[in-house]
Amino acid sequence: MSLVATPDSRFAAKIFPSPNHGERMGANGMSGRRPDMLILHYTGMPDTGEALQWLCNPVSQVSSHYFVFENGHVLQLVPEERRAWHAGASHWAGETDLNSCSIGIEIANPGHPGGLPDFTAEQIAATLNLSRDICERWAIPPERVLAHSDIAPGRKIDPGEKFPWRHFAEGGVGLWSEPAPIRGGRFLARGERGQPVEALQAMFAMLGYGVAVDGVFDQKLEDVVAAFQRHWRQEKVDGVADASTITTLRDLVAQTRQARTA
Repeated sequence: MSLVATPDSRFAAKIFPSPNHGERMGANGMSGRRPDMLILHYTGMPDTGEALQWLCNPVSQVSSHYFVFENGHVLQLVPEERRAWHAGASHWAGETDLNSCSIGIEIANPGHPGGLPDFTAEQIAATLNLSRDICERWAIPPERVLAHSDIAPGRKIDPGEKFPWRHFAEGGVGLWSEPAPIRGGRFLARGERGQPVEALQAMFAMLGYGVAVDGVFDQKLEDVVAAFQRHWRQEKVDGVADASTITTLRDLVAQTRQARTA
């Protein structure tokens, strides 16, 4: 399938085609699934040009719909109607083929391997404009604008704890609740078991994370807690469910449930 002559979004300067895409598939096995999720990534490579070429190399078997340079320049790599290969093994709200239901944006940044430098102001402005446009055209709800780390905890940690999720929510993109202050007191951590852990797992599952509700605080749950903190409680990312993390999670679950029933 060939790319159209102009980008789907007016915020993309031009098309730089990647061959790495396919049909969007629904749960019924039929093609034509509409995207209802937006996933944000960083490239995690030291060289921006190499990162772009990798997303367009058929050997890599990876791609994204859009690529945002440090100067805010945006390219479209894959048509929005097509299934780009950016999410990988992932889970959210009971779904596992997230490539079929999402649009992916790669933001040029060397990431944690490169010291996690700040995103540039130009990148943030361009990504916000692009994201808002995508969400408006596809009616993507705020609670389905997510980090790669949200849908693949432990396996992925991008776009990282420096990504300005609050700024995006203030700009109309994504879900946000002011994080509860970090204080001392009771906390849950790896190795614990019981009803409090089960209640924590249930809240994560209600938000959308792929977590078993079995009352066991294992490595997988620690990864989920850290992913949540990277997105919604960025001041401290340690995988420990302290009072600040649990309160912030509770507030976001309540906000999401209210939005779904509105």
